[in-house]
Amino acid sequence: MNPLTNMKNVLKLSEHELQHGGKKSWHDMYRDSAWIFVAGFPYTLSEGDLICVFSQYGEVVNINLIRDSKTGKSKGFCFLCYEDQRSTVLAVDNLNGIKIIDRTLRVDHVADYKPPKENEKMDEETLRLYMEGCAPKPQIQHIKTEKTKDMKKYR
Repeated sequence: MNPLTNMKNVLKLSEHELQHGGKKSWHDMYRDSAWIFVAGFPYTLSEGDLICVFSQYGEVVNINLIRDSKTGKSKGFCFLCYEDQRSTVLAVDNLNGIKIIDRTLRVDHVADYKPPKENEKMDEETLRLYMEGCAPKPQIQHIKTEKTKDMKKYR
């Protein structure tokens, strides 16, 4: 099916769901995946640009911008992973069909995305990013407050 026709069908499906309601959403079949497919963006956009656009619907933890193996230039599509799966629903519903620099974005769910396998040409940093993602690790700090100190006195 033509990508633009597919995009329009997704928009119609979402509109139909809003008008008629219902207990189940078509998004439910993707509830086990926090990955989305994004295509149609300008070749000049970098990973950082895409993260800026898509982070308005949730925290992006991984992105795989597909590049030409010889030139390293973007091919105009990527796979993006959110920290929370519910962000994928927001991104698909709100960003599918929008225009960025005169190009129409196509955004859709990915059922079971597998990050690329190790490649001899990849450096260590690229491999680490593929495996761990680009989100900062949560920092857990133990802060003692005056209240905590006071509570210890009475034990």
